[in-house]
Amino acid sequence: MPTTDRATRRDRAARRRGIDALLRHSPLQPVFRARAAHRLAVLAYHGIDDPTAFRAQMERLARTAHPVAPEQVAHAAEHRRPLPPRSVLVTFDDGDPTVLTHALPVLARLRIPAAAYVITDLIDSDRPYWWTEAAHLIRRGGHTHTLHGLDSAAAVHHLKTVPDVERLHVLAELRATASRQAPPQRQLSSAELRTLAEGGLTVGNHTASHPCLDRCEDSDLDAQLVRAHDRLTTCLGHPPTTFAYPNGNHDPRAETVLRTLGYRTAFLFDHRHAALAPAERLRISRLRVNSHTGPDRFDTILSGLHPAMHRLRGGR
Repeated sequence: MPTTDRATRRDRAARRRGIDALLRHSPLQPVFRARAAHRLAVLAYHGIDDPTAFRAQMERLARTAHPVAPEQVAHAAEHRRPLPPRSVLVTFDDGDPTVLTHALPVLARLRIPAAAYVITDLIDSDRPYWWTEAAHLIRRGGHTHTLHGLDSAAAVHHLKTVPDVERLHVLAELRATASRQAPPQRQLSSAELRTLAEGGLTVGNHTASHPCLDRCEDSDLDAQLVRAHDRLTTCLGHPPTTFAYPNGNHDPRAETVLRTLGYRTAFLFDHRHAALAPAERLRISRLRVNSHTGPDRFDTILSGLHPAMHRLRGGR
C-alpha cells in the first residue's frame, strides 16, 4: 500500500477514535445508557481478528451485563416474560474458524453463552466466502459489464442488491476472466461444529450459501433454508432452532419457512436494540460490532447512542 494511502487510513482512524471518545463522554450517554438497561443488546460479530480486544469486551460484559443464551431469548419472546435488565446475547455470523480458536476459550472461561450462525455449504471445505472470492477475482482482473467501473468493495455491495441468479452469473464470469482464482480459505469441519456445541455455543442456521434471501426466487429461498437445516441436523444430531438472515435482509417468505421448520428465533443485522421480550421472535434486532471495536465505541454501541447517531446519518 502506498505511503499516502496508509497515512490517509491512519488519519481516518484517528478521527473515528476522536469522535468515539466525544460520544462516550457526551451528556447524552448516561441518558441512553439508562434506557438501554431495559433493552436487549444482541451483539453481531463475525470473525475474531483482535483476540485481546475481544477478551476485554467479554470481560466487560461479564462484569456489567447479564449474558443470555438464544434459548432464553426464545423463552422470553414466546411467553412474553422480559429478560433481566442489561441482558446481552453474543452472536457470530458465517462460522469463521476464529470463533472456535479465539472466541470459544474466552466465552467458556467467563461462562458467557453465545450463538454461531453457520453457512453450511462451507462445512468441511476450504472454499472462500463468495464475497471474499468476488473481491479477489476483481483485483485479479476478473470483469463483467455488470460491475464495470466498480472497485472490489463497491462491486460486492452491488452484488448484494441484484437478483440472486444474476449474482451467481456474475461470479461465474469473474472466475472465467480473472488471472488467478481465489486461494483456499479454512472453514469449520463437522467435528469442530460439534466442539462448539459441546463448548456451550448454540449453532444456528445462516443458509446454505449466504445469498440475500430477499433477492432469491421462491424455490431457491426454500432450498437455502431447508438444505442448511438438514445439514445441521445431521451434523449436530438435533435440529437447529435459531437463524440469522444473511446480510440482515429480512424476507417474510423466510419467516414462513422458518416457522414450518420449528425455528424459535431469527435475527436481523440492523444495528438496533431489541425488546427484553421481543414481540417478533423471527425479526430480532442486533447491534453490529467487531472484535477490534475500541472501548469508547463499544460503550456507545451498548448504550444505543452510536446506533442512534448511525441512523441519524442515514445508515442502514
